[in-house]
Amino acid sequence: MPITYTSQEQVEVYRFSAPAAILIPLVALFLQAFLPLRLHFFSLFDLPLLVVIFFAVARRSQVSGLVTGSLIGLLQDSLTHQPIGIYGIANTVVGFGASSLGAKLDVENVGARFLVTLFFYAVHEVVYFTVARGLVKLTLQWSWGHEIGGALINAATAAVLFTLLDRFKQRA
Repeated sequence: MPITYTSQEQVEVYRFSAPAAILIPLVALFLQAFLPLRLHFFSLFDLPLLVVIFFAVARRSQVSGLVTGSLIGLLQDSLTHQPIGIYGIANTVVGFGASSLGAKLDVENVGARFLVTLFFYAVHEVVYFTVARGLVKLTLQWSWGHEIGGALINAATAAVLFTLLDRFKQRA
């Protein structure tokens, strides 16, 4: 699982067709909003976060990562009963961080994708918890077991999902 440092000339930047850039996040948001209602274990997955990480790492542009994270986060907020902006802030931070990391490291293999997702899931949860408790004053409880389990499940899902989503990449 080597994560190798690459120079700017070696980094491949990808783009996505307009239908893929719109439909992939919308499908992830739809699945995230409606599957946990029927399949309660599905609430452990955070598909919109995985899509933010995938697009940010593939595009390797901090501005694109910010915009992608904020739009997907705000749409995710609109589907919850919580204040608008909590997911928006957390996904924006993740989008910026993942695109910055993607510009410096080769994260095209499964092991690297697993580790990157594990790290950014933790970042997302810390930012989400901090904003929800500190700024919005929501009463949330932190559970280490739940967060570690969620990180591992989402990282394993990302390793498979990112391989499937690679089919939509186009060289820039």
